[in-house]
Amino acid sequence: MPQEGTGISGASRAEDGSVATKGRKGSYQASKEELAARFSRLQGQISGIARMVEEERYCPDVLTQISSAVAALEKIGFILLREHIANCVVEDVARGKGDETVNELMAVVHRFAGR
Repeated sequence: MPQEGTGISGASRAEDGSVATKGRKGSYQASKEELAARFSRLQGQISGIARMVEEERYCPDVLTQISSAVAALEKIGFILLREHIANCVVEDVARGKGDETVNELMAVVHRFAGR
């Protein structure tokens, strides 16, 4: 049974309005290795940026690397979002939970887009 106000079975609403699900796993198992590789590269990139700051490198060069790291993180987010839609959302719609799932998806997209 859905928690009050969430519309999602096994979920609860946090103070910030986000929905935390219990017992559901991510649907990204097929891309898990790709995601792990991307996170590993991103960690190296972040470490490199920290070194640039320690070395007092030219600000525009550091900012360019930060922009690149943000783009890499966003790419990971889009991979996760694609997997969520292709698996979790499709499953929920097939189970007749389309409205609540679309509402959750729109909230996730809204947070992910930062708007």
